[in-house]
Amino acid sequence: MAGILFSSWQGEVIDNRGKPEAKFAFPKRLTIPDEFSKGEPIRAFMGWDGFALLDANVDMVNMCTRYVEAVQKESCGRCVPCRVGTRIILDVMNRISEGQGKRDDLERVKGLARYIKEGSKCQIGQTGLVPLLDALTYFKDAFDKCIDQGQKAKAGTYRVSVTAPCMSVCPTKLKIPQYIEQIAECMPSGSLATIRQDTCMAGTLGRVCVRPCESNCRRGNIDESISIKYLKRFAADYELEKRKKPAISSPASTNSKKVAVLGAGPAGLSCSYFLVQMGYKVTIFERLPEPGGMAAVGIPDYRLPRDILGGEVDVVKDLGVEIRYNSMVGKDVTISDLQEEFDAIFIGVGAHNSSPMGVEGEDRGYKGFIPGVKYLLDVNMGKDPYPEGKKVVVVGGGNVAMDCVRSSFRIGKPDVNLVYRRTKAEMPADPVEIHDAEEEGVTFHYLCNPTRIIEKEGKVVAVECIRMELGEPDKSGRRRPVPIPGSEFIIETDILIPAIGQAVDMSFLEEKVGVQVTKWNTILVDQDTFETSRPGIFAAGDCETGPDVLVRACGNGKRAAWRIDQYLRGEERVPSEKERFHDLFNKVKVYQKDENLGIAGGEPRLHLRMLDPQVRKLTFDEVEEGYRMDEAIKEAMRCLRCYRIGMVAV
Repeated sequence: MAGILFSSWQGEVIDNRGKPEAKFAFPKRLTIPDEFSKGEPIRAFMGWDGFALLDANVDMVNMCTRYVEAVQKESCGRCVPCRVGTRIILDVMNRISEGQGKRDDLERVKGLARYIKEGSKCQIGQTGLVPLLDALTYFKDAFDKCIDQGQKAKAGTYRVSVTAPCMSVCPTKLKIPQYIEQIAECMPSGSLATIRQDTCMAGTLGRVCVRPCESNCRRGNIDESISIKYLKRFAADYELEKRKKPAISSPASTNSKKVAVLGAGPAGLSCSYFLVQMGYKVTIFERLPEPGGMAAVGIPDYRLPRDILGGEVDVVKDLGVEIRYNSMVGKDVTISDLQEEFDAIFIGVGAHNSSPMGVEGEDRGYKGFIPGVKYLLDVNMGKDPYPEGKKVVVVGGGNVAMDCVRSSFRIGKPDVNLVYRRTKAEMPADPVEIHDAEEEGVTFHYLCNPTRIIEKEGKVVAVECIRMELGEPDKSGRRRPVPIPGSEFIIETDILIPAIGQAVDMSFLEEKVGVQVTKWNTILVDQDTFETSRPGIFAAGDCETGPDVLVRACGNGKRAAWRIDQYLRGEERVPSEKERFHDLFNKVKVYQKDENLGIAGGEPRLHLRMLDPQVRKLTFDEVEEGYRMDEAIKEAMRCLRCYRIGMVAV
């Protein structure tokens, strides 16, 4: 980080003006990158918690005026202090900037800014004028010069963006406060239209997203976070219930450029959705007989009904995307073939292989030994993977393991166990999935690990496990499980399902194509462009990150579409301004988990109704029931509208 001349961020005043750079103090609560984009150094930053000045030549009066202009533009107009007050302040600031200010203008601006800060209903008004008040306190001489000498402020170049704590961690960069606000205003169709600006999978993400946004929700500092995921689901479900036709249409014009997409999973569908709206002709090659990838064959219907996913795929197809099913790249068609026909290629294949456990007997083909991904594939295709088996042991602690144990009950297995080598607190699975599995009667065996498969006549009859204890932390930060000598024990079972990880089958990559693979068996890409080592071939999703959550595949598929567009236009493949702001906001930190909002709680989130555990474990019917209109509006009204405005001088 370059030397900061002055910072008022979060009330920590750092004033290095007049000091030699060697003696500069650095703010503890603020980190700013040196550049906003390549060759564009950051000269100053203004935001919701103050400002930082890095270049003494930045005109403070002009910067404050332009920042107030951004605040006024974002004011929703619902409360008088913000709507009227920011307009008045902007008029005064413009007058001062033109050298036509009056001596009493500064006190007038200060008083109005404090009134807006204290009287506004949302964060636009409550935080938007914080940097202006700081500037009036610590850079009063700059304002005095414009007023006393009639001097015009020197115009600068600025970049402005709006974020929120929830938005800042969303991999798809959904405009979360906006779509929640539209639901609160009884506009579910408008809400869905807002969501579809950034993803084609509203109904899917509204059911299976791991919701990082809710962990960054300021409402959680008061009582409970907003049900952001379920409100997204409500917007999508409303369209289905009303049998409305999706309010989205094909682009008015197309070009002759064609893009091949490998895989109709979340990454491939997302990439295709945005490319086709840019006017490209997109063809998806999918090895399965249906779309959705791991979302279709890896997530059971009780969590994600097939018709929900299928309806969202239909939206993509209706835009003009062609999907060729049962097309295995590397067998039915090669990447070399595709290079001849298409102008660019996107690889978005999922992790359809299971990782080995590394225990004795797993490679001997015993009946009843079924990898987790294969088990779920069979179940989701309507088959019982091993009908004669009644006792099940699943090994693992992630969402795939949860899906395996919960699906086992639903296909008639009465005795279902889960073995995990750490404690419940270290399980990577969604806590909701763990809770639901417990309710349904899964027996959890914590702090133990398989050591040997016991068979009889080629069939699994038991698994030997050893008890573990937690030792020193490993690379993930979790304490490493260590075997306890002599603690072996036996669990009888007919079916043993390893669900400890997934891997991507890279056999479709021809050596002559020149796409490099990492030591982790993922495709090597430039992290800014998603382009592989072969120009014109891009990749995102599990094949690039390794097994990851669905929402990240959606987000990276969208970002890859932008890069493919730049490539096909012959433009430099660089991050967009929106992406650069995202990186900046990540460094500045939009959310403080220890923030005391000074607001009384007492209105916790509205939880969804669920089927009774003993009923739902016997059916693949969807477990959770969505919000009714009145419930969705009530939940949306809990949103604090935590918008933050950030501005850089470049």
